[in-house]
Amino acid sequence: MAGIRLKSVHKTYPGGVRAVDRVDLEIRDGEFIVLVGPSGCGKSTILRMIAGLEEITGGEIWIGDKLVNDVPPGDRDIAMVFQNYALYPHMSVRENLAFGLRMRKAPRREIEERVDRAADALSIRQLLDRRPRELSGGQRQRVALGRAIVRDPKVFLFDEPLSNLDAKLRAHMRAELARLHRRLKTTVVYVTHDQVEAMTLGDRIVIVNGGEIQQVDTPMELYARPANRFVAGFIGSPTMNCIEGVVRAGTFRYTGGELPVGSGIPDGVAVLGIRPEDVVVDAAAPLLVDAAVDVVEHMGHETIVHFEVGGQPAVARLPPDIRCAPGDRLRLGARPGKWHLFAAAGNGQRLG
Repeated sequence: MAGIRLKSVHKTYPGGVRAVDRVDLEIRDGEFIVLVGPSGCGKSTILRMIAGLEEITGGEIWIGDKLVNDVPPGDRDIAMVFQNYALYPHMSVRENLAFGLRMRKAPRREIEERVDRAADALSIRQLLDRRPRELSGGQRQRVALGRAIVRDPKVFLFDEPLSNLDAKLRAHMRAELARLHRRLKTTVVYVTHDQVEAMTLGDRIVIVNGGEIQQVDTPMELYARPANRFVAGFIGSPTMNCIEGVVRAGTFRYTGGELPVGSGIPDGVAVLGIRPEDVVVDAAAPLLVDAAVDVVEHMGHETIVHFEVGGQPAVARLPPDIRCAPGDRLRLGARPGKWHLFAAAGNGQRLG
């Protein structure tokens, strides 16, 4: 096993397009870390640079105590799993699992033992004699995982490995990956655009946007204290409500209302963020808005209500026993201490 360090790593393509902008990141030995962000944000480029599949423009990449800038991918002792499985169609599952070890001229007995261990770990022993075309999507993904496991690498790199699976199977495979990591205790770097995967799998999450790291933290800390408006809006579904207004003497004022936000927040234009589950029907909570209901989504376990506050669209996640219909009026409050304030300018740094 090994940790990974990225020191001022950047990538610029011909024409001056900077895909990754001076990334500093330390991944601990045995950690499961997730890179997440919108399409084109640079997360896959970071992963490919760690793997050696993408040449870096500058900076340093360390795997363990070894600088790997000029080390070929095959000599970095990493295993990579892609979203398209990349299985050899003419080979059986057993042959696919063993292929990399055979190319390294590993002893036959060792190959058999490693293949059997991987097959047992992933519950695919009954599939060993089948061809990839005879497997479901989830089974193919297990085989792709097994091919990485048999190599016993220092680092696993995953590039959106579950994106081709349906929602139910993705949830099942997330649990399988979490169990597998607990068993193997190997360093994992996992790229996804799916925040649910990020929140459920990562020991820590790296939020990437525009080639820059926005925040690195545990899932719950990211959710509770987003560093800026991008992180606040990216993590959470439905997304955080953002209300434009002005802070004056510890009070946030917006069109049609105000909320006390406490001292220590500088006066000026700001954006108040409040998550949908922190909008409540509670007469004891500070009033956010007396709103006309626009759209209601009855989800069974919860009710999603769309409304406006200060002329801006907003969403509340309410208990299922809240009965309302479009056109009804609701007194909606803000759960005390559960709002966030961000700067209105720049990238919207957190104010409080």
